[in-house]
Amino acid sequence: MDECYSLATVAEASDFVRWRRKEEISETSPQPFMIKEGTEVHMYCTEAPCGDASMELTMAAQDDPTPWTSPLPFDSSAVASTLTGRSHFSELGIVRRKPSRPDAPPTLSKSCSDKLSLAQCASLLKTPATLLLHPSTAYLQSLIVPHAQLSPIGFKRAFSAEGRMSPLTDVSWNGGYRFQPFVFRSTSQGQREFAYSRHHGSTAGKAVSSNLSAAWTRRKSETLVNGVLQGRKLGDPRGACMASKRKLFAAAVAVLDVLGQKGVGNGVYAALKTDSVVAKVREHVKEETRAVLGPWPRCGGDDFPLIEAIAPVPNQP
Repeated sequence: MDECYSLATVAEASDFVRWRRKEEISETSPQPFMIKEGTEVHMYCTEAPCGDASMELTMAAQDDPTPWTSPLPFDSSAVASTLTGRSHFSELGIVRRKPSRPDAPPTLSKSCSDKLSLAQCASLLKTPATLLLHPSTAYLQSLIVPHAQLSPIGFKRAFSAEGRMSPLTDVSWNGGYRFQPFVFRSTSQGQREFAYSRHHGSTAGKAVSSNLSAAWTRRKSETLVNGVLQGRKLGDPRGACMASKRKLFAAAVAVLDVLGQKGVGNGVYAALKTDSVVAKVREHVKEETRAVLGPWPRCGGDDFPLIEAIAPVPNQP
């Protein structure tokens, strides 16, 4: 989105994003930009994605891997309330909630496996980004994990056309969407292990999670503490990171304003996600994908007004 802003304001060439040609634009694909053909996105994780892809790893880590005998509930709302991240680990190929501590507040946020599965159809773009960028070139090419974190059986079941995604093989939708499975690979055995992994020999059994994180693009960078910009208090809207819904909304509006498209979503996030043709096409893709994955209790929509559109940081010297 920063690249789109740069193209729209200073006409600086981008290595990753281009303007779409007039003949490429249609009613269901009105986006002015797209990621350049030949640009690939690869993802490296130090841990296997939580959820279905890592169930075999979860079983292997148990002192007693005997499957639980308590029956699963039948209605989707009960499933959502019962299936915490790693519960009933013998139940495979199902949608799971993100794992958490037993004393954590309940959440309907889905596991990383399920979100990545959905992204194989809905692309890596969030709704604000789809107002600017055509999704056809915005799919993940590969997922790479350490050798010990790759469970071929679990990854194939969770992500591939031979597993739970098989009903979507060769499926495509309007707007440039399609089922685009990524390749999953591992690093070489015993090599390229993340030095601070909880499995690394020097830290095994001693590593704890850090509350510090960093976000970086070639145009800006941020340091976050507990998910909030360093120096800001939790709950302060000014502490939202650049990947937050509020900042993505603001970034999209900033570019569209430059292009003369004013009043997107009437300045309200919920309307942005439901009112435009682009948003409706994307939601249709997600609905059909969720139907294949299984019961997917919705988290409920977020809504907030856009107080001010903060443009992306201009080019740095």
